[in-house]
Amino acid sequence: MAALAEATKENFEELVSEGVVLVDVWGPDCKPCVALNPHVEKIAEQYPDVQVVKLEAPKARRLCMSMKMMGLPVFLVFKDGEEVARISDPQLTPDKLQTWVDEQLESVRGEVKN
Repeated sequence: MAALAEATKENFEELVSEGVVLVDVWGPDCKPCVALNPHVEKIAEQYPDVQVVKLEAPKARRLCMSMKMMGLPVFLVFKDGEEVARISDPQLTPDKLQTWVDEQLESVRGEVKN
């Protein structure tokens, strides 16, 4: 099983600083977030060369505010420390998430052949 890194406000910058990173910004009281958790684990297994990071929004409110996150769930793709893609949709389905992740990672990999 692929390991999911737990991000905090203290280690977030370090976790996204190198390579391709998918960040799942979630909250324990967010039903869509909780429902998507098993699918995030599957994505981590599907893309072993991509670091998958989970950031619990209530524990990192200032970080989320500084990144202009207004609702949950939010998924971000970082490449070498720079945010390159974002989706925020309370109606996000597992299929829609999978399609979005596939498209974003294909785009990022097109720029850098990993």
